[in-house]
Amino acid sequence: MIELIQKKIIEFKVKNHLEEDHAIREILQELALYGLWRAGFFDVAAFQGGTSLRILHGMPRFSEDLDFILKTPDLSFSWSKYLNGMLACFAEFGLKSEILNKEKMDQRIKKALIKDNSIAKQLNLSFYRTNPNRKQKIKLEIDVDPPSNSYFENSFLDFPLDFEVCHQDLASNFALKIHAMLCRPYLKGRDWYDFSWYVKNKIQPNMPLLQAALYQWGPWKDQEMKVEIKWLKSKLTEKILKINWQDAAIDVERFLSTQEQYSLKLWSAKFFIHKTEMMKL
Repeated sequence: MIELIQKKIIEFKVKNHLEEDHAIREILQELALYGLWRAGFFDVAAFQGGTSLRILHGMPRFSEDLDFILKTPDLSFSWSKYLNGMLACFAEFGLKSEILNKEKMDQRIKKALIKDNSIAKQLNLSFYRTNPNRKQKIKLEIDVDPPSNSYFENSFLDFPLDFEVCHQDLASNFALKIHAMLCRPYLKGRDWYDFSWYVKNKIQPNMPLLQAALYQWGPWKDQEMKVEIKWLKSKLTEKILKINWQDAAIDVERFLSTQEQYSLKLWSAKFFIHKTEMMKL
């Protein structure tokens, strides 16, 4: 089965250690999704977030983590049986990965962690030879009490073998991205890269989901209000004017190809206010 992975790594046509690192991580992410599907995970959960945009929709930036939400809230959800199934799947591909369950019962976001350095050793990758013991780490996070009004779709993937994942539709994914942009207490440039991608692709956010998310968590928690496009553009503009765009660009730069990095020179309040004005409902 390792031959499937060897064939996949060639498709990335890596030119340096950073691109090789991204390629290995993405292969592990897809193996993890396959293992979760075999364990029945997508009967109860949906793939979402930046990595879903990359794997399912071809967004240019690479991503680090695998993010999910439950289709129906369940505070008793546990990663345990799904992680065991994923570990067994990894072993079939010759990987000796370590998977840690980091969940805590009182947390809304339950976490797990994949660690692996066996894949690079088996592939005999050129850039990894200088540090063969370096481990890849992939965080898995699932929201076990998600806001209401998400919509879901199913898509087929064919690496490592044919399988199917349930995922949020783009409108719902965009809504939760906007919620993160407005409510996250720290700057994450990748949020704004994704925002630009959604606007470029003329995706309209799922406004009922955004309203439910704002009511559930953040500065507008428990506030009765109707979220409309005029209000949303106003709040995004307020946020944009407070951001250090050089710091935002630095955060996302390492996840982009050299060609994509040139566009980061445009990042400014003026650029993102323009993007905000392009949003339509």
